[in-house]
Amino acid sequence: MTTQPLYTARSQPIQDTVFGDFNRDTLERKGNHHYRRNVLACKSALIARGRQHLEPLSVLARKLAARENPAQSPCRGVSVERYCRSRVRIFVSSLSGIGQLNNLLNDLSVRDFDSAGHAVLTYLRHRFDFGLWMLTRIEGDDFIVLQTEDQSYGVKPGKVFRWADTFCSQMVNGNGPHVAPNSNRIPAYRTAPIAKDVPIQAYVGVPLQNADGGVFGTLCAIDQAPQPEAIRQEQPLLELLAALLSQILQADLRAAEETRRMQYLEAAAHTDPLTSLFNRRAWDDLLAREEERCKRYGHPTAVVSIDLDELKTTNDTQGHAAGDVLLKRAASALRKSVREIDIVARLGGDEFAVIAVECNHAAINALVKRIRENLAADAIGASLGVCARMHDGTLTRAWEDADELMYAEKKQ
Repeated sequence: MTTQPLYTARSQPIQDTVFGDFNRDTLERKGNHHYRRNVLACKSALIARGRQHLEPLSVLARKLAARENPAQSPCRGVSVERYCRSRVRIFVSSLSGIGQLNNLLNDLSVRDFDSAGHAVLTYLRHRFDFGLWMLTRIEGDDFIVLQTEDQSYGVKPGKVFRWADTFCSQMVNGNGPHVAPNSNRIPAYRTAPIAKDVPIQAYVGVPLQNADGGVFGTLCAIDQAPQPEAIRQEQPLLELLAALLSQILQADLRAAEETRRMQYLEAAAHTDPLTSLFNRRAWDDLLAREEERCKRYGHPTAVVSIDLDELKTTNDTQGHAAGDVLLKRAASALRKSVREIDIVARLGGDEFAVIAVECNHAAINALVKRIRENLAADAIGASLGVCARMHDGTLTRAWEDADELMYAEKKQ
């Protein structure tokens, strides 16, 4: 009979030791009610998660003493008391590590997923001898690196791998364990396509979850040499850290959505008087703010550049009043085409642009199709260019590339 590892301690020390400094005074310094509420929920979730791995020492002792076959006992010839004490030391070591991390989080004045992620990766790099620690996001077929602590591989944030090729895809699909001290012993990892291009001998990985329970990405590490088997005992710690980051991520995404709404309201003061769309000043500001979110969370975002084909001719032949009507009709067609979350602006003259926020390739194609159809339905001729932000690029570069594609279409 296989025996699962048993961790022994009472629940109260977890609350006192691990979260002793994570108190209401700390939360008050954050200055945000929603953040405080979500961190408190995170704390409760972590305590509940930790209790799953605990049971009273006396219960463990009775279980071990009741085993009929000594060969099946995890004690392996060691007294029950000594075995139990060793398990307690292992668990207390984990608790101490979490306590150190908690102090680190407080010392760094962690405010969001970005700073929490850096704190966790820094802590893990010092605690475990892995060449690369990463926080990642899964977006369609892409496995996007958001943050790294890299000592061996030269992997930078923004690097994109093919999701199906990675160890993490095998782990999430249940084909491989969360902790593999020697990954070559695991068939799913040994045969993963990424193993042909990247030297990997050891792997750990745990999922980061969205609010709906889906997988946002992973907390993971790889190394070029096998790791000690004892690292398997650290899986509960890694799961707790992933739960912590997931809770902060979920709170952060909700806060980011509220922040975006507030930024839209502030930008509304900077609108084009003719079309009531955002003007160039608002566009520049909102583009920069969306770039920050893209870098932090790996959001897929694109820019659509639109130029009206007939404004100059209309102004010359029918007068500027008719040109103004054309601009208003174009603005109305664009409003009908975009989603509520998207950003539409008139940049000047006959130039318009759209930031397609958190929009994957299929959604971008659908958006461009709607824009073309709605403009055509109102007999408005226009040239379009669209470019998705590369994960190792910027939205400004995507806008420049979309402009080039728009001018190339206009010349056809």
